[in-house]
Amino acid sequence: MKSIYLAIFFIVIFPIISLAIDDDTKKTQTDANIIGHVVDAKTNEHLADVTINVKGTTIGIVSDKTGHFFLKNMPVGEFLIVASHIGYKTSEQKVKTTENTTIELNFSMDENAVKLDEIVVSATRNETKKREAPIIVNVVSSKFFEATASTNLAESMNFQSGLRVETNCSNCGITQLRINGLDGQYSQILIDSRPVVSSLATVYGLEQLPVSMIERVEVIRGGGSALFGSSAIGGVVNIITKEPLKNSISLSNNTNIFNDGKTDMNTSFSGSFVSDDYKAGIYIFGLIKNRNWYDRNNDGFSDIPKLKSEAAGFKAYYRTSNYSRLTAEYHHIHEYRRGGNNFNEPPHLADIGEYLNPTIDGGGLRFNIYTPDHKHRFEIYTSTQIIKRDSYFAAEKNTDNYGNTLDKTFIAGSQYSYDFGKFLGAPAELTAGIEYNYNNLNETFITLNRHLEQSANIIGGFFQNEWKTEKLGILIGARLDKHNLIKQPTFNPRVTIRYNLNADLNLRLNYSSGYRAPQIYSEDFHVTTIGGTLSMIQLAEDLRPEYSHSFSLSADFYHDFGKIQSNLLVESFYTVLDDVFTEEKTGEDNLGNFIYVRRNGSGATVKGINAELKFGLPDVFDIQMGYTLQQSKYKNPEQWSDVLTPQRKMPRSPENYGYISSNFYITHDFKTSVFGNYTGAMLVRHTLPDTDAEKTTPDFFDFGIKLSYNIHFSESLNIELSGGIKNIFDSYQKDPDYGQTKDSTYIYGPGFPRMLFFGVKIAM
Repeated sequence: MKSIYLAIFFIVIFPIISLAIDDDTKKTQTDANIIGHVVDAKTNEHLADVTINVKGTTIGIVSDKTGHFFLKNMPVGEFLIVASHIGYKTSEQKVKTTENTTIELNFSMDENAVKLDEIVVSATRNETKKREAPIIVNVVSSKFFEATASTNLAESMNFQSGLRVETNCSNCGITQLRINGLDGQYSQILIDSRPVVSSLATVYGLEQLPVSMIERVEVIRGGGSALFGSSAIGGVVNIITKEPLKNSISLSNNTNIFNDGKTDMNTSFSGSFVSDDYKAGIYIFGLIKNRNWYDRNNDGFSDIPKLKSEAAGFKAYYRTSNYSRLTAEYHHIHEYRRGGNNFNEPPHLADIGEYLNPTIDGGGLRFNIYTPDHKHRFEIYTSTQIIKRDSYFAAEKNTDNYGNTLDKTFIAGSQYSYDFGKFLGAPAELTAGIEYNYNNLNETFITLNRHLEQSANIIGGFFQNEWKTEKLGILIGARLDKHNLIKQPTFNPRVTIRYNLNADLNLRLNYSSGYRAPQIYSEDFHVTTIGGTLSMIQLAEDLRPEYSHSFSLSADFYHDFGKIQSNLLVESFYTVLDDVFTEEKTGEDNLGNFIYVRRNGSGATVKGINAELKFGLPDVFDIQMGYTLQQSKYKNPEQWSDVLTPQRKMPRSPENYGYISSNFYITHDFKTSVFGNYTGAMLVRHTLPDTDAEKTTPDFFDFGIKLSYNIHFSESLNIELSGGIKNIFDSYQKDPDYGQTKDSTYIYGPGFPRMLFFGVKIAM
């Protein structure tokens, strides 16, 4: 069946591509040129590496080291030229090009401490300014990764309101991203707007993705299924990979040192190469990571696992014409993860052994088409990812507890957008598309009597229409999915309203619905060691789909107090879950393993408030902080253990948490960053050798500091030296479980203890 869909897809795509490629050999030499420069509005200094795009076309370039640019042989007509640069407000100018004429076009750009003019794609699946987007989209940029000394995506996701990354196993270090108080299974992770990250990939995916491949991360809190499909109830994390913009090479190393002297070393490489006419380009990246295991309580068993990984990949484009572009992306990730003890021996000779050895190969193709009148945009895409994983889980030196997993994901779709100009009295844009999503999972542990096999096929279509003026924006849309594991098609509407009271204050109201199919999810692939016994999850035979209804209301305030720029966002959210998935321990199987059954509960409600404050003085300082106050409760008390009283409170969901991140620009080349997280008390479960227990954890404060200095050896060679401390106060769990019978899921608080770190980055 999959091969049939693939054949149909390419039978359709290639004729469209061939029609879209302009046969304009006689028109390319128009000699309609645009030259110019870009300067800082305050200092009048020329700015290098500013992106210059011609809106509605595939034409783009970056300013050179002197701040100048040259657009050659432009098509003839009227165009909007857009200049954008990290840390500056976007600038736009209209031009009219004619044959055999050169136009001078200069830009003066204002610094932007709060990034109000960032371009995002996750709000509507089309490019739009963050400030004009119908829903709140938070952006984590590559500069933010550097400021927080993050070497992978998991380290930086804690620095957004409503988001928490937590570790769920002390043996293998599994992490999950929780949005607005919901489990990681409620979060949809996208790569370049495609849901190619399968449920298995999310188990360790946040740690496996190197920041060297990421341009930015766009985060939407709250329901998103009406646009991106299933598993987007809690929110959407859209990973936008880096584009080749100019010829450059970068090599960096970041070494973290634990308080016991062990190290976590990360070495990355990246290179960007573009042709002289900017018709083709490729960005390549690579990462090598080597982390020693860490034992917090000196019991001889790891509390942070040993980890070795390698990642490599590329993203390339070819401009088939001024109005069409083909983009290709590929990444390869291999990881070796080992927890327990006796690390110099095979896993089955350890008293506790958890071993994972996955290989991930993924990639995609995307073809974009624009029309010269800027009214039509068409996109065809396909993505795939294959995961092969060897694994071992045991606590009694069982030589047979090895298993293997094969996970295959394939996505194909198309999207069409039409600019009405005016429709029903206001500027409007229609977006519609179809998408096919296929996932096949096969996992086998012979001695555990565990064989998981599942195929998920989703055929979906979506549409939305957005009316947008400076004062008012209304978006109405829906998605219709037919999931093979759900009898009836699933219809998910989406409505958003944006109203600008004035130039400084934006109000937004949003409703969306979502669903989760009765299928295997990420935690189900993780065999947990509890009290020397293995614990596994099974699905109830009568498990029904889970549905959600999400509401949010927000006020977004921008204002300049003299030279200080500021942004205050207050957002309330309310999500109702029907037939919510819960897990209950039902006993043991014939091999003595604990069995937890996923079944439908009575329902749940998640509600709260996110608040964010950003302010700064350009080129002097910028500060960003956020706080979440929320409550997650089941409709009726739910029971997970037969020895404990059922209760409504959801586990591992603190009622308050927050973050702060700040940069201080001491000189042009010397910068210091201070960052931290606060995690409030939460309920955690603890399975002891002879009983079950629950505990309310203490609060945690996790702060760090980084100093960096940039040395300019020449115009083309820069070296940045950095160093600092993460988790300065060593805010770490005080009572990790002990010995061979420990509960590996009894882990909470910051993922790492106090660490010194040193870094060097060479850029050319």
